[in-house]
Order: sequence, then structure tokens, then C-alpha cells
Amino acid sequence: MHSPTHGLFRPKGDHSEHKVSFSELFFDLVFVYAITQSAHLLIAHFTPYGVYQGLLVILAVWWVWVFTTWVTNWLNPETVAVRLMLFVLMLLGMGLSIAIPDAFGKHGLLFALCYVAMQIGRTVFICLCSRQHRPELHRGFIRMTIWFAVSGVLWITGALQEGTTRTVLWSLALLIEYASASLSFAVPGLGRSDTKEWDISGPHMAERCGLLLIIALGESLLVTGNTFSGAHWDLATFTAFISAFVATVAMWWIYFSLSAEKASEVIANSDNRGHLARVVYTYVHLLLIIAIVLVAVADEFVLAHPLGHTGIGTMVAMIGGTALYLIANILFKRLVFNGQPLSHYIGLALLAMLCVAAFHVPPVAVAVATTLILVLVAIQETVVVMRKNSH
Repeated sequence: MHSPTHGLFRPKGDHSEHKVSFSELFFDLVFVYAITQSAHLLIAHFTPYGVYQGLLVILAVWWVWVFTTWVTNWLNPETVAVRLMLFVLMLLGMGLSIAIPDAFGKHGLLFALCYVAMQIGRTVFICLCSRQHRPELHRGFIRMTIWFAVSGVLWITGALQEGTTRTVLWSLALLIEYASASLSFAVPGLGRSDTKEWDISGPHMAERCGLLLIIALGESLLVTGNTFSGAHWDLATFTAFISAFVATVAMWWIYFSLSAEKASEVIANSDNRGHLARVVYTYVHLLLIIAIVLVAVADEFVLAHPLGHTGIGTMVAMIGGTALYLIANILFKRLVFNGQPLSHYIGLALLAMLCVAAFHVPPVAVAVATTLILVLVAIQETVVVMRKNSH
């Protein structure tokens, strides 16, 4: 006889173990909104302090999404209880997303309450589901609940403060949460989680993270399209628009065309899938998301002012975002395939040289140059992969 909670877990050994459900895709729609809101927050406050606050928001959005992805890697979203749990998280996610533009202002408490409720509520839910039949998961999520409760105090306390105090307290809350995962959620008296016990589905994790990257790239296209539609159409804005589109395609090509599917197979066959998934999909993919958002912000800046002087903000967003994307792909391919993609290093060298020239050319020229670098990286690596496959 199986208890009701036992039936909430994904069945092992058949195709549904790795399947991404429609309810998970529906859940991701909220994060289209959250990523768009995060990009607009950065666009509106692209100063050193504003960028730091914007990155805090992106870190929080990613953390709540990726932990939900871990949970639905074990739980079956086709069951009514898990599906309802996702829908409740969607409602809270809407509140979180609505609060993002004024998260460091009048909507701070809404942002913090929704975030804490999502993190603790989802974790308690899987604690209850795993209590009888998955004791190793139950112990791990008990530890996780304790960590989220500690950080939750800082989130709520910070929301009740103003100005720099809120930023500092929320920074500490995120530092605690990100450190907790790297420490395997160690709790005095309860020990720490063993990643070898995390019998995750590698293909499911890879597909979920890949789908969110597509969402982020799609958000980049939305920002570009909306800005271009409201701009004065001339040769400079048209060039900037085409450059932004081609850059987005090149970013997709570098990740999806050459490595995403093979990475799924590698993790599925790994002896320590939990550890590899934690490093690659919890941490490295965060860098990919940040990079894509930064490039989307840069596209907005370039389309708004394609000619004239290239400001520091445009340079940081465009060249820095592109460089971060290549660095994250290097880490991804190094960790998964133990490879060293030469094309990516060449791209970084070219971006470094572009930093010098960028002060002397208009923003649209910087955008075109970064796009050409991304296209060169994609072409070079594609040729290398095709040669390897032919031998």
C-alpha cells in the first residue's frame, strides 16, 4: 500500500521521471514578468548602487525559481496537490514581480513577504511529502527550512527599514541563503546533506534551466522590440535593432546548439548528479541569466541613443554582459565536459580590446562590434564541433 504522499513523487524508471510538465511551464510565465521587471529596474537605476540593488533582485528571483525547480525534480507536477502548490507559488510570484520596481521603496514589504512565503512554504510542503517515504530528503529539507527561516527574519526586518539599511539586511539574507547551499545546508546537531543522496533527474534539470534561458533571451527580444517600436526609425536605430536581434541568436547558438543537450546526458550518467547539478545549474546558470539581462539593458540604452558618446553604463552593460556570458559558458563547458572552448577565450580577448576603442565610437558601433564577436565565437566553435564529429 502506498500513502497519498508517496504518490506525490515522480515515478522512477519511466519517461515521466524526466518530463517537464505543462504546469511547470505555466509556472515559468510568472518569471517572464519577474525578469522583465528586473531588467526595467536596472534600466531605470543604472548607477553602481542601482546596479547592485538590481542584482540583488535578480539573485532573489533566480533563487526562488531554481529551488522550486529542484522540488519539482522530485515531486510530480501532474498530481493535484503539487499542481496547486505551484499555482499558489505563482500567485506569490506575481506579488513579488509587481513589487520589483519599488522593492527598495514603498513595496519592500510586499516583495519580502512574497519571497519568504514562497521559499518557506514550498520547502515545508516537500518536508511533509517526504516525511514517511523519503527520509533522506526529509532531513535535507528540514535543514533547508531552518536556513530559510533565519534569512527570512532578515528579509522581513529589512523590509521594515529604509534606505541603505534595507539593502544591507537583504544582502546578508541572500548571502546566508547562497552560502547555505554551498555548505550543504549544514545545521549543528542535524549534520549536512549528502549530494550523493540527491537522486535527481539530470535531463529534467537541464531542460528546466534551458527553458528559463530561452525565457530570458525572449525577454531580451521583448525589450528590444518595444524600444525600437517607440523610437525614431533611421539607419542608426535600424542597425542597432538588427544587431540586438543577431546577438540574441548568437547567444542562443553558443549555448543551445552546441552543448545543452549533451550536458543533459553527461549529468544523467554522473556518479554524483546532485553535486554537478548544484554547481552547474544552481550557480553557473545564474551567471548566464545575469549576463542576458545585462545585454538586454544595453540594447535598450543603444536603441535610445545610438549615436554620440558611449557612456560607461552602456559599456558595462554591453561589453561586460557579453563577457560574463562567455565566462559562464566557459565554466559550464569546463565543469560538464572538462573542455576548454578556445573560441570563448578569443571572444574575451576581442572584448578586452573593444573596451579601449569603445570610448571613441558611438554606442551603435560598440553594439555591432560585440555582436560580431558573438557571431565569430559561435561560428568558430561550430566548426570545431563539426570537425570532431566527422572524425
